[in-house]
Amino acid sequence: MKKRPFVIDAVVILPEHLHCIWTLPPFDADFSTRWRLIKTWFTKHCENKYKVKPNPSRIKNGEPAIWQLRYWEHLLRDELDFEHHVNYIHYNPVKHGYVNKPSDWKYSSFHRYVKQSIIADNWGVSGISFPDGIG
Repeated sequence: MKKRPFVIDAVVILPEHLHCIWTLPPFDADFSTRWRLIKTWFTKHCENKYKVKPNPSRIKNGEPAIWQLRYWEHLLRDELDFEHHVNYIHYNPVKHGYVNKPSDWKYSSFHRYVKQSIIADNWGVSGISFPDGIG
């Protein structure tokens, strides 16, 4: 992290994928090295039960058992785009049916946003209105 610093602005970790927003230093867009370092560290340190044998398709494509080789990046255009993506990230566990409300998913920056009074604990609950941009 010292050689490749970044700030995690929002994150959610789900059983089969994750979403995050990073702020990198000015004039630095090296997402790929950071992802490689994160994936390598995680793979070396995760419990053996998560180190599954890759399926034939992954072997053919040279992909490890845990991670895909590719990732998707998007440069956020403005503050509204940032807000929409943060909302998408925080609502993702509900969207995928893991929980009924964002506050019930512990692997999310949602709780940090609540603690910092950026959003309310009941944000995203059915019947409660929240900003546009939930995907």
